Amino acid sequence: MGEVHATAWQSIGAELAGCSSSNPAQAEAFARRYKSRSFGDNSELLNNVDIVDICTPTATHKPLVVAAAKARKHVICEKPIALTVEDAQAMIDACQGIRFFVGMVLRFFPQYRSAKQLVTAGRIGEPGVLRLKRVSYVPQNPEAWYFNEALSGGMVVDLMIHDFDYARWLAGAVERVFALKTHAGSGSAQYVQAVLRLKSGAIALIEGGWAYPPGVFRTGFDLSGTGGLIEWSSDQPSPLITFFPPKVEETASVGLPTSGLADDPFAAELRHAYQSIQSGAPFEVTAEDALEALRISLAVKKSLETGKPVKLP
Repeated sequence: MGEVHATAWQSIGAELAGCSSSNPAQAEAFARRYKSRSFGDNSELLNNVDIVDICTPTATHKPLVVAAAKARKHVICEKPIALTVEDAQAMIDACQGIRFFVGMVLRFFPQYRSAKQLVTAGRIGEPGVLRLKRVSYVPQNPEAWYFNEALSGGMVVDLMIHDFDYARWLAGAVERVFALKTHAGSGSAQYVQAVLRLKSGAIALIEGGWAYPPGVFRTGFDLSGTGGLIEWSSDQPSPLITFFPPKVEETASVGLPTSGLADDPFAAELRHAYQSIQSGAPFEVTAEDALEALRISLAVKKSLETGKPVKLP
């Protein structure tokens, strides 16, 4: 993620001042690759930057965010915001008086943004059933920190959190959840199905997993409401497929090309955060949004552990 963010920063014309890492050799190689500077420790880096972008394992987010906040530096932090609600709230509290942005990048993917705009415009009527899918291959390094839930929160917190946030963005607060997990006969493959009941009455059916062959990553959605349907799958061409009641001047099924498909969503996300920090404009996704996405993720984990529905506070 550090490399993804560094490339995005350079693409939007920001100056990449430098980096630090718990692995000095890695930091040196990173600095050479992006023509920046490798700092010996985080405090030295904090003295030489205006904005800190944290792309580290989730368990390290809280101390790094708090340190940056104490240095009065604006903070951008990869998702998930933290591993516990308490840590997330402490981070938000520490960042009072500075800007704190959490990278919930799914909101910046053009298909997802276009679908949200259509839902907000009332094109599908009242949202009823939202189906979201995000399935990847199992991380290839058996020693990867992703497999240690004390460091990553596991697949539900690290991967499915995107779609939990998106469902809430589309249709409002989540009231309760229920989830089931399927494990492979051997190895780390797993598949989770979660049902979210929203306070609006809508239901979100969310699938996620580490289950596909190496290199395969599939996502998709179909969003149905009282007045229409929006569908998209990463296996299909980029335009959304929509089904709305026909009007005189249009047909019942319209493929809508979306603008900015060539734009990197990570660049779009960081451009938004960067411009908002410079101008003082509000962020489109708040740290509180990231906190609520974490709260949903943890409720789904609790449902998996107990086999029972879990109500959110």
